[in-house]
Amino acid sequence: MPLTAATYLASHLLSLLGNGIAAVALPLIVLQTTGSPLGTAVLAGATAVPAVLVGLLGGVVVDRINRRTASAVADLVSAVSVAALPLVDLGWGLNLTWFVVLGIVGSFGDVPGTTAREVLAPVVARHAGIDMARLIGLRQAASSAALVIGPAAAGLLLAAFDPTSVLWITAGTSALAALLTRTLPRHLGEVEGTAAPRRSVLRELGEGFAVVGRSRFLLGTSGLVVGLAVALGGLQGMVLPLYFDLIARPDLLGLVLTALAAGMLGGAALYSGVGGRWSTRTWLAAGFAGTTAGFLLMASLLSPAVVFAGAAALGLGNSVVGAVTGVLQVERTSSAVRGRVLSFKTTLLTIAAPAGIGLAGVVAEFGSPVLAGFSVAAVWVLVLLAVLGSRALAEQVPTAPVAEPVVAQG
Repeated sequence: MPLTAATYLASHLLSLLGNGIAAVALPLIVLQTTGSPLGTAVLAGATAVPAVLVGLLGGVVVDRINRRTASAVADLVSAVSVAALPLVDLGWGLNLTWFVVLGIVGSFGDVPGTTAREVLAPVVARHAGIDMARLIGLRQAASSAALVIGPAAAGLLLAAFDPTSVLWITAGTSALAALLTRTLPRHLGEVEGTAAPRRSVLRELGEGFAVVGRSRFLLGTSGLVVGLAVALGGLQGMVLPLYFDLIARPDLLGLVLTALAAGMLGGAALYSGVGGRWSTRTWLAAGFAGTTAGFLLMASLLSPAVVFAGAAALGLGNSVVGAVTGVLQVERTSSAVRGRVLSFKTTLLTIAAPAGIGLAGVVAEFGSPVLAGFSVAAVWVLVLLAVLGSRALAEQVPTAPVAEPVVAQG
């Protein structure tokens, strides 16, 4: 594999690995420090709104500056926000306020960093001379690997080291990701095309929304993101913990994530290997079928084995859908507004997952876990039917296999 592509993928993996370790380690450290489960909930709630705002405004920044620089700085911000925790503990002592403040600082790196890496993908593929579908598939595989390795690594590190050491290691992964990104050729991050005159942030943000609003395809894929995140968030964050608690097997909850990640790895490997041989519509049909079947199997709660099979099918289907739509979104979005368009999608994920948890929680409270599972799965099914009925994909997706991307306005 060309060095540029390998460096890009390694940076992506390390960045997500740091996030995965932090996602497991930080709630435990907050609980140990504050002694209150409410502290973890307060931290999540206090950082959610800034994360949404930063995600949207970050798209404007990514479209204004060198994308390589934006990605590196975002990972560096994440590293500093985590590394500051043990330093504050040494100097003043950690409390919930410090966790919230540094959590907000960290949000300035997470979503913008993800957006910047996505925007870099087509330029890296072109520079490295590899097919865009293959690079996106490999990036999906790296994301799946981080989903498995991150939580497992967090558990091992917390068992072997004190929390301070784990925080230093977590910060180190993000810092190394930033360093690797900085080794990419600088010209890869330059905004393509003629530079537009600088306007107000709100106006440029509005222009990004207008691009999405004028494109039936981008609206459709944004809807799919919302439906997927609501259903997965509700199942993973509420329904499955309730189910495994009811059958007195909370130890099996982690295996759902393993099955999901295994399916994602399989889908990513399949798409990166033979993505260009089958038509895009065939890939999407298979991906939608796998995703829908996976959600329904998981929502049924028939047995742990059925839930695991559903998670694997969901991971496989979702990985394929994500890879195909990722390629098509890049192909159909001008480089000048790509950061704002992709940040819109990433921000929707931030909002939709908590909404799914809330919906599942209300239905489970007045109904049952099974009813809650089918309620959030129904959101995905309804969104999928609406998108297919609107022909948002039929009018935009070619029947020929995915080829090298041609960047166009739309």
